[in-house]
Amino acid sequence: MPTSLTLKGIPDALYERLKVVAGAHHRSLNSEVIACIEAQLQPRRTSAQEHLSALHAARARLQTGGFDHADISRLKREGRA
Repeated sequence: MPTSLTLKGIPDALYERLKVVAGAHHRSLNSEVIACIEAQLQPRRTSAQEHLSALHAARARLQTGGFDHADISRLKREGRA
């Protein structure tokens, strides 16, 4: 059986934003709060292919920078000045 939860001290601005988002999703405030909580607490499942694609994209971004050891050493020295 579902459990009830009472929220207290919700800032007015947050409450107003919640009402707008709930209306945009055609949900009650209660349903919108439940959807927000579920989105934050339920694990997001990603496939191995999604992980691999993200790694390839990160590697491609790093390779375009062209840093070499001399650049890295120089940047470290400048950061300590």
